[in-house]
Amino acid sequence: MNLRFVEAFHWAASLKSITRAAEKLHITQSAMSNRIASLEEELGVVLLDRREKQFRLTVAGQRFQLHAQRLLELQRQVKQELGSGSGGPMALRIGAIESVVHSWLPGWLQEMRQQHPDFELELTVETSPVLVDQIRRGAQDLVFTSIAGSDSEVHTRLMPAMEMVFVGHKALHAQARYALADLAQHDLITFQRGSQPHQSLLQRFQEAGLPAPRIHAISSISAMVQLVEGGFGIATLPRAATRHLSSRLLLRILRSDVTLAPLPIHASYRADPGSGVAESVLESAQAYVGRTKPVRRSRSSP
Repeated sequence: MNLRFVEAFHWAASLKSITRAAEKLHITQSAMSNRIASLEEELGVVLLDRREKQFRLTVAGQRFQLHAQRLLELQRQVKQELGSGSGGPMALRIGAIESVVHSWLPGWLQEMRQQHPDFELELTVETSPVLVDQIRRGAQDLVFTSIAGSDSEVHTRLMPAMEMVFVGHKALHAQARYALADLAQHDLITFQRGSQPHQSLLQRFQEAGLPAPRIHAISSISAMVQLVEGGFGIATLPRAATRHLSSRLLLRILRSDVTLAPLPIHASYRADPGSGVAESVLESAQAYVGRTKPVRRSRSSP
Protein backbone atom coordinates (compact mmCIF):
# COMPACT_ATOMS: atom_id res chain seq x y z
CA MET A 1 0.00 0.00 0.00
CA ASN A 2 1.40 3.39 -1.03
CA LEU A 3 1.61 5.54 2.10
CA ARG A 4 1.48 8.69 -0.01
CA PHE A 5 -2.03 7.69 -1.01
CA VAL A 6 -2.89 6.95 2.63
CA GLU A 7 -1.52 10.36 3.63
CA ALA A 8 -3.58 12.07 0.92
CA PHE A 9 -6.77 10.43 2.13
CA HIS A 10 -5.95 11.18 5.79
CA TRP A 11 -5.50 14.89 5.17
CA ALA A 12 -8.62 15.11 3.01
CA ALA A 13 -10.60 13.42 5.78
CA SER A 14 -9.03 15.53 8.55
CA LEU A 15 -9.46 18.85 6.75
CA LYS A 16 -12.79 17.85 5.19
CA SER A 17 -11.64 19.21 1.84
CA ILE A 18 -9.75 17.91 -1.21
CA THR A 19 -8.58 21.45 -1.96
CA ARG A 20 -7.19 22.14 1.52
CA ALA A 21 -5.49 18.75 1.63
CA ALA A 22 -3.84 19.45 -1.72
CA GLU A 23 -2.57 22.78 -0.39
CA LYS A 24 -1.26 21.05 2.73
CA LEU A 25 0.73 18.50 0.69
CA HIS A 26 1.77 21.04 -1.98
CA ILE A 27 0.23 19.05 -4.85
CA THR A 28 -2.49 19.82 -7.36
CA GLN A 29 -6.12 19.05 -6.64
CA SER A 30 -6.21 16.58 -9.51
CA ALA A 31 -3.17 14.75 -8.14
CA MET A 32 -4.86 14.57 -4.75
CA SER A 33 -8.02 13.13 -6.29
CA ASN A 34 -5.98 10.59 -8.28
CA ARG A 35 -4.18 9.38 -5.14
CA ILE A 36 -7.45 8.83 -3.30
CA ALA A 37 -8.98 7.11 -6.34
CA SER A 38 -5.95 4.79 -6.57
CA LEU A 39 -6.30 3.97 -2.89
CA GLU A 40 -9.99 3.18 -3.36
CA GLU A 41 -9.16 0.90 -6.30
CA GLU A 42 -6.55 -0.95 -4.27
CA LEU A 43 -8.88 -1.40 -1.28
CA GLY A 44 -11.88 -2.21 -3.43
CA VAL A 45 -14.15 0.20 -1.54
CA VAL A 46 -15.44 3.77 -1.98
CA LEU A 47 -13.98 6.09 0.65
CA LEU A 48 -15.56 9.41 -0.38
CA ASP A 49 -19.21 10.03 -1.14
CA ARG A 50 -19.03 12.01 -4.38
CA ARG A 51 -22.78 12.24 -4.98
CA GLU A 52 -23.10 15.61 -3.24
CA LYS A 53 -20.99 18.76 -3.32
CA GLN A 54 -20.57 18.65 0.46
CA PHE A 55 -17.48 16.68 1.56
CA ARG A 56 -18.51 13.41 3.19
CA LEU A 57 -16.84 10.11 4.04
CA THR A 58 -18.55 6.81 3.39
CA VAL A 59 -18.85 4.30 6.23
CA ALA A 60 -15.79 2.55 4.79
CA GLY A 61 -14.00 5.90 4.65
CA GLN A 62 -14.72 6.57 8.32
CA ARG A 63 -13.34 3.14 9.24
CA PHE A 64 -10.26 3.51 7.04
CA GLN A 65 -9.45 6.92 8.52
CA LEU A 66 -8.72 5.18 11.83
CA HIS A 67 -6.39 2.75 10.05
CA ALA A 68 -4.77 5.63 8.14
CA GLN A 69 -3.92 7.43 11.38
CA ARG A 70 -2.34 4.28 12.78
CA LEU A 71 -0.34 3.65 9.59
CA LEU A 72 1.02 7.20 9.47
CA GLU A 73 1.85 7.16 13.17
CA LEU A 74 3.68 3.86 12.72
CA GLN A 75 5.59 5.36 9.77
CA ARG A 76 6.62 8.30 11.96
CA GLN A 77 7.76 6.01 14.77
CA VAL A 78 9.80 3.82 12.41
CA LYS A 79 11.52 6.84 10.90
CA GLN A 80 12.25 8.25 14.33
CA GLU A 81 13.61 4.97 15.71
CA LEU A 82 15.73 4.06 12.68
CA GLY A 83 16.87 7.59 11.98
CA SER A 84 15.55 7.67 8.42
CA GLY A 85 13.80 10.94 9.10
CA SER A 86 17.00 12.77 9.96
CA GLY A 87 18.47 12.83 6.47
CA GLY A 88 16.33 15.61 5.05
CA PRO A 89 15.72 19.16 6.23
CA MET A 90 13.42 19.80 9.19
CA ALA A 91 10.76 21.97 7.55
CA LEU A 92 8.03 23.62 9.60
CA ARG A 93 5.33 26.17 8.86
CA ILE A 94 5.00 28.53 11.81
CA GLY A 95 2.51 31.36 12.26
CA ALA A 96 2.88 34.09 14.88
CA ILE A 97 1.34 37.38 15.90
CA GLU A 98 3.57 40.46 15.85
CA SER A 99 3.90 40.56 19.64
CA VAL A 100 5.73 37.22 19.49
CA VAL A 101 7.78 38.19 16.44
CA HIS A 102 8.99 41.37 18.17
CA SER A 103 9.88 39.59 21.42
CA TRP A 104 11.25 36.05 21.91
CA LEU A 105 10.73 34.51 18.46
CA PRO A 106 14.05 35.65 16.86
CA GLY A 107 16.15 34.40 19.78
CA TRP A 108 14.34 31.07 19.85
CA LEU A 109 14.76 30.58 16.08
CA GLN A 110 18.48 31.26 16.42
CA GLU A 111 18.64 28.51 19.05
CA MET A 112 16.62 26.19 16.82
CA ARG A 113 19.05 26.75 13.96
CA GLN A 114 22.01 25.90 16.21
CA GLN A 115 20.34 22.70 17.42
CA HIS A 116 19.02 21.75 13.97
CA PRO A 117 21.32 23.13 11.23
CA ASP A 118 18.96 21.73 8.56
CA PHE A 119 15.97 23.57 10.01
CA GLU A 120 13.84 25.27 7.31
CA LEU A 121 11.27 27.86 8.31
CA GLU A 122 8.15 29.13 6.58
CA LEU A 123 6.95 32.01 8.77
CA THR A 124 3.57 33.74 8.51
CA VAL A 125 2.90 36.89 10.54
CA GLU A 126 -0.82 37.54 10.91
CA THR A 127 -3.55 38.42 13.37
CA SER A 128 -4.77 35.79 15.83
CA PRO A 129 -8.13 35.02 14.12
CA VAL A 130 -6.40 34.43 10.78
CA LEU A 131 -3.76 32.14 12.29
CA VAL A 132 -6.32 30.13 14.28
CA ASP A 133 -8.26 29.57 11.06
CA GLN A 134 -5.08 28.52 9.25
CA ILE A 135 -4.13 25.92 11.87
CA ARG A 136 -7.69 24.59 11.81
CA ARG A 137 -7.49 24.20 8.01
CA GLY A 138 -4.05 22.59 8.15
CA ALA A 139 -2.30 25.54 6.49
CA GLN A 140 0.12 25.87 9.44
CA ASP A 141 1.98 23.33 11.58
CA LEU A 142 2.32 25.51 14.69
CA VAL A 143 0.91 28.94 15.56
CA PHE A 144 1.41 31.41 18.42
CA THR A 145 -1.67 33.56 18.97
CA SER A 146 -3.47 35.57 21.65
CA ILE A 147 -6.59 33.39 21.41
CA ALA A 148 -6.93 29.63 21.76
CA GLY A 149 -7.77 27.31 18.89
CA SER A 150 -11.39 26.18 19.05
CA ASP A 151 -11.26 22.99 16.97
CA SER A 152 -11.40 19.45 18.32
CA GLU A 153 -8.57 18.57 15.91
CA VAL A 154 -6.29 21.25 17.40
CA HIS A 155 -4.21 20.98 20.58
CA THR A 156 -3.47 24.22 22.45
CA ARG A 157 -0.96 25.00 25.19
CA LEU A 158 -0.75 28.20 27.19
CA MET A 159 2.56 30.07 26.94
CA PRO A 160 3.73 32.74 29.44
CA ALA A 161 1.61 35.88 29.10
CA MET A 162 3.18 39.19 28.09
CA GLU A 163 3.12 42.22 30.35
CA MET A 164 1.47 45.19 28.62
CA VAL A 165 2.80 48.73 29.12
CA PHE A 166 2.18 52.26 27.87
CA VAL A 167 4.81 53.49 25.39
CA GLY A 168 5.36 57.11 24.45
CA HIS A 169 7.80 59.46 22.74
CA LYS A 170 10.92 60.21 24.79
CA ALA A 171 10.69 63.95 24.25
CA LEU A 172 6.90 64.42 24.11
CA HIS A 173 5.91 62.17 27.00
CA ALA A 174 8.45 62.98 29.70
CA GLN A 175 6.10 63.05 32.71
CA ALA A 176 7.48 61.09 35.69
CA ARG A 177 4.30 59.05 36.19
CA TYR A 178 0.96 58.86 34.39
CA ALA A 179 -2.42 58.43 36.02
CA LEU A 180 -5.39 57.31 33.94
CA ALA A 181 -6.64 60.91 33.73
CA ASP A 182 -3.24 61.95 32.36
CA LEU A 183 -3.36 59.26 29.70
CA ALA A 184 -6.86 60.38 28.72
CA GLN A 185 -5.39 63.70 27.56
CA HIS A 186 -3.59 61.93 24.72
CA ASP A 187 -4.62 59.91 21.71
CA LEU A 188 -4.14 56.25 22.59
CA ILE A 189 -3.06 53.52 20.18
CA THR A 190 -3.72 49.83 20.71
CA PHE A 191 -4.33 46.60 18.82
CA GLN A 192 -7.25 45.95 16.49
CA ARG A 193 -10.79 46.61 17.67
CA GLY A 194 -12.23 43.77 19.72
CA SER A 195 -8.81 42.33 20.62
CA GLN A 196 -7.89 41.61 24.23
CA PRO A 197 -5.59 44.70 24.56
CA HIS A 198 -8.31 46.91 23.04
CA GLN A 199 -10.94 45.55 25.43
CA SER A 200 -8.59 45.84 28.41
CA LEU A 201 -7.90 49.51 27.68
CA LEU A 202 -11.60 50.35 27.38
CA GLN A 203 -12.31 48.47 30.60
CA ARG A 204 -9.85 50.60 32.59
CA PHE A 205 -11.73 53.76 31.69
CA GLN A 206 -15.09 52.16 32.40
CA GLU A 207 -13.94 50.98 35.83
CA ALA A 208 -12.68 54.48 36.66
CA GLY A 209 -15.88 56.12 35.43
CA LEU A 210 -13.93 58.23 32.94
CA PRO A 211 -14.97 58.84 29.34
CA ALA A 212 -12.75 56.95 26.94
CA PRO A 213 -10.36 59.16 24.96
CA ARG A 214 -9.79 58.81 21.24
CA ILE A 215 -8.49 55.25 20.78
CA HIS A 216 -6.93 54.19 17.48
CA ALA A 217 -7.01 50.47 16.59
CA ILE A 218 -3.89 49.31 14.70
CA SER A 219 -3.06 45.69 13.80
CA SER A 220 0.69 46.23 13.26
CA ILE A 221 3.28 46.86 15.98
CA SER A 222 5.60 48.40 13.39
CA ALA A 223 2.89 50.88 12.43
CA MET A 224 2.15 51.65 16.09
CA VAL A 225 5.83 52.36 16.74
CA GLN A 226 5.99 54.67 13.72
CA LEU A 227 2.96 56.58 14.96
CA VAL A 228 4.40 57.01 18.46
CA GLU A 229 7.71 58.19 17.01
CA GLY A 230 5.79 60.67 14.88
CA GLY A 231 4.11 62.12 17.97
CA PHE A 232 0.67 60.73 17.12
CA GLY A 233 -0.06 59.35 20.58
CA ILE A 234 0.69 56.80 23.30
CA ALA A 235 0.55 53.08 22.54
CA THR A 236 -0.14 49.97 24.61
CA LEU A 237 2.46 47.33 23.72
CA PRO A 238 4.06 44.23 25.26
CA ARG A 239 7.04 45.20 27.39
CA ALA A 240 9.12 42.42 25.83
CA ALA A 241 8.40 43.72 22.34
CA THR A 242 9.47 47.29 23.13
CA ARG A 243 12.51 46.65 25.32
CA HIS A 244 14.98 46.42 22.43
CA LEU A 245 13.13 49.03 20.36
CA SER A 246 13.33 51.71 23.07
CA SER A 247 17.13 51.42 23.11
CA ARG A 248 17.47 52.53 19.50
CA LEU A 249 14.29 54.48 18.77
CA LEU A 250 12.62 57.52 20.27
CA LEU A 251 10.46 55.37 22.53
CA ARG A 252 9.97 55.38 26.27
CA ILE A 253 8.07 52.91 28.46
CA LEU A 254 5.91 55.15 30.64
CA ARG A 255 5.57 54.59 34.38
CA SER A 256 1.89 54.47 35.16
CA ASP A 257 -0.61 53.83 37.96
CA VAL A 258 -2.68 51.85 35.45
CA THR A 259 -2.21 48.09 35.23
CA LEU A 260 -3.19 46.58 31.90
CA ALA A 261 -4.25 42.95 31.58
CA PRO A 262 -1.37 40.76 30.32
CA LEU A 263 -1.54 39.55 26.74
CA PRO A 264 -2.16 35.76 26.73
CA ILE A 265 -0.16 33.67 24.28
CA HIS A 266 -1.49 30.33 23.06
CA ALA A 267 0.48 27.77 21.04
CA SER A 268 -1.64 25.53 18.81
CA TYR A 269 -0.90 22.55 16.57
CA ARG A 270 -3.03 19.93 14.88
CA ALA A 271 -3.64 16.59 16.57
CA ASP A 272 -2.43 14.52 13.60
CA PRO A 273 -0.08 11.53 13.25
CA GLY A 274 2.61 13.89 12.02
CA SER A 275 2.23 16.32 14.90
CA GLY A 276 5.19 14.86 16.80
CA VAL A 277 7.59 17.30 15.15
CA ALA A 278 5.39 20.31 15.92
CA GLU A 279 4.97 19.15 19.51
CA SER A 280 8.73 18.73 20.05
CA VAL A 281 9.39 22.13 18.47
CA LEU A 282 6.78 23.67 20.77
CA GLU A 283 8.50 22.12 23.78
CA SER A 284 11.72 23.78 22.60
CA ALA A 285 9.92 27.15 22.42
CA GLN A 286 8.43 26.69 25.89
CA ALA A 287 11.85 25.85 27.33
CA TYR A 288 13.44 28.88 25.65
CA VAL A 289 10.77 31.30 26.88
CA GLY A 290 11.01 29.82 30.38
CA ARG A 291 14.78 30.41 30.46
CA THR A 292 14.76 33.90 28.98
CA LYS A 293 11.60 35.43 30.47
CA PRO A 294 12.75 38.51 32.43
CA VAL A 295 11.79 38.99 36.06
CA ARG A 296 8.97 41.48 36.27
CA ARG A 297 9.99 44.68 37.98
CA SER A 298 7.95 45.96 40.88
CA ARG A 299 5.85 49.09 40.36
CA SER A 300 8.06 51.02 42.77
CA SER A 301 11.23 50.35 40.83
CA PRO A 302 12.78 53.36 39.09
